[in-house]
Amino acid sequence: MNTDVFAAHESNVRRYGRSFPTVFKRALGATIWGEDGNPYIDFLVGSGALNYGHNNPNIVEPAIEYLLGENILLSLDMYTVAKREFIEVFVDSILKPRGLSYKIQFPGPTGTNANEAALALARKYTGRSSIMAFTNAFHGMSLGSLAVSGSASTKELGGVARHDVTRVPYDGYPTPAFDSASYIDHVLSDAGSGIDKPAAIILETIQAEGGMNTASAAWLIEIQRICHRHGVVLIVDDIQAGAGRTGEFFSFEFAKINPDIVCLSKSLSGSGSPFSIVLIRPDLDIWNPGEHSGTFRGNNLAFVTARAMCKMWSDGQFTTGVERTTARLQRHVDSLVAKFPWCIEQKRGRGLMAGLKCRSQAVVSRVRHVAFENGLLIESSGPNRDVIKVLPPITITDDELDHGIAILDHALKEQANGY
Repeated sequence: MNTDVFAAHESNVRRYGRSFPTVFKRALGATIWGEDGNPYIDFLVGSGALNYGHNNPNIVEPAIEYLLGENILLSLDMYTVAKREFIEVFVDSILKPRGLSYKIQFPGPTGTNANEAALALARKYTGRSSIMAFTNAFHGMSLGSLAVSGSASTKELGGVARHDVTRVPYDGYPTPAFDSASYIDHVLSDAGSGIDKPAAIILETIQAEGGMNTASAAWLIEIQRICHRHGVVLIVDDIQAGAGRTGEFFSFEFAKINPDIVCLSKSLSGSGSPFSIVLIRPDLDIWNPGEHSGTFRGNNLAFVTARAMCKMWSDGQFTTGVERTTARLQRHVDSLVAKFPWCIEQKRGRGLMAGLKCRSQAVVSRVRHVAFENGLLIESSGPNRDVIKVLPPITITDDELDHGIAILDHALKEQANGY
């Protein structure tokens, strides 16, 4: 396959093309094919943007019908039929069944746009500028999102130093014995701590890029209590962990918390079309008309596919299938951890967002290479890139899941045998 044009004309910043040196042409469900016809099971799924698989017919068919009907594609924030129908279904199928009540803001189309809007609103609402963020966090590639991300590699990407951000330990950091929630409560209560009260605390319930670190329900409940006690806005960045990735629609449902602001993107459209929203506790919605904007906040094709995706969550057969697939994946992951202790230190993640913390970056690199050579796309995460991310579509069939895990098992075995 000819990849010369990419090397000749695409920026050096490209990453995944280097990890998977083939030219892809077609995709369906959990399988993606190269132009040479070779199939690959996809455990990368657009870094979590394709939770419902490639070209899911329940999602794509309404989009095709919409495109053929001379309908509106871009509408800024004007009212359209597609936008109205998305809001109605999102409220009826997602929010109301979970006892949630939010205003919906449509910012720009990507996750970092949602996070920037959330941070700006929290600062406006509280009149405070500081944000409290966590070790190993990742929130996006624009300046405000970079500032609250934890990785040292992001620190100078924007060309400016980080300001108005207080870094605090995530759940289990630096050791499981450390009670980071009590530490946060203490420094916010102590006038001598030198730490200003923040406008917001922003967190991921699972730090996908940070190494698949997972917050416990007890910790999340305590962080929410701390926010309420100190008058701090709680922002949950559910961009990668939300929209079904953990087996529930929102990743925080298991903890039974109600964040003040929730940011969604990635798989929200269900189709890979860029789309993000900010869910705002109604009394926090103090924006003035037009105060926050974005040209592509009116992506009507994304409204159509997102509506179709949300309707799936009202189907008991669908949700039962997701629960069953979640249990099946966790059994597979437990088996790999038990089978390859010399390669894998521990299981991480939750639900259909699984991680394998390996003993070195070299292990992960070799496993990923062997997996690709045998027909599996899988990626790494963590500050040392030593965690294997296992992100199959939540709609994957049993045969596809078993096949993908078998390839991963083979790759781990090759590594264990001194590949």
